[in-house]
Amino acid sequence: MDLDVFVAAHHYEWDRLEALLRRRRRLTGEEADELVILYQRTATHLSRVQSSTPDPALVGRLTTLVARARSAVTGARTASWRDAIRFFTSAFPAAVYRSRHWWVPTALISTAVAAGIGWWIATNPHVQATLGTPAYLRELTRPGGEYESYYSSHPAASFAAQVWTNNAMATGICLVFGVFLGLPVLYVLATNMLNLAAGIGLMASAGRLDTFLGLILPHGLLELTAVFIAAGTGLRLGWTVIDPGPRPRRLALAEEGRSAIGMAIGLTAVLFVSGALEAFVTPSGLPTWARIGIGVAVELLFLTYVYVIGRRAALSGETGDLEGADRSDALPTAA
Repeated sequence: MDLDVFVAAHHYEWDRLEALLRRRRRLTGEEADELVILYQRTATHLSRVQSSTPDPALVGRLTTLVARARSAVTGARTASWRDAIRFFTSAFPAAVYRSRHWWVPTALISTAVAAGIGWWIATNPHVQATLGTPAYLRELTRPGGEYESYYSSHPAASFAAQVWTNNAMATGICLVFGVFLGLPVLYVLATNMLNLAAGIGLMASAGRLDTFLGLILPHGLLELTAVFIAAGTGLRLGWTVIDPGPRPRRLALAEEGRSAIGMAIGLTAVLFVSGALEAFVTPSGLPTWARIGIGVAVELLFLTYVYVIGRRAALSGETGDLEGADRSDALPTAA
């Protein structure tokens, strides 16, 4: 192909397309149709140049022109309040509900393991000795000791921000790195459950388990639920690598990955609530029954949100993935 002849034959069309793009918000119906036709022609011209005479300057100009025209023809997809409302009233609770077969067993097994290890620590002085010196353990568990002062050692607002950040990082690791066969998820779970078990065991051995539960339950119910949901979702993502089911592995990972990213956004909001409870309710002067009651009430509200709103959305076909218009088309594959 003679490049000079080709440019001479089609430069008017490119110049016309560029002129239409400069005033694309004020086009008449006839001009809009012309823009679409010129966009299609220019895309064909670009393909021909790239395949036969890839002149860098011309390829660069046509590539930019085609990209601008594509944006004008297809329109840019922008987020709106409708998307946020849909996410929190449909997509997120449906995604949590759909993954319940992963996070509910994760929660039950993890809680049982933490309780078992806590009992083992509480009833075995030799195990306690491996966790610290007697003086250090007394300082941890005494009235006003480190376990209690931890929740009031910093200003409430900054403490809430710190707790929120730490918990969001833990859930993010579960959700993002679950693709590595779920191994990082197991590490995060083990770390959290061992810390919880140590607190249970040491405070129980000091005869102050009721105090510990009064400190951990107001915020811990919702916080641990968020961690279990993230862990269950991460484990499901890791299992998808091993067994994608009837879907092609690449498509399955894309769908589950997008759902996991959406889950991370939703759980960030959940952890914001638990962080606020930990900063403002846990160290408050309210009676223990009132603080625990607030934690239980918030947890029940969240579970209702998942099992009522989420179930309804899931039954209507919501998966927690992007809307169909925002997903790329999948090619049919042979069964």
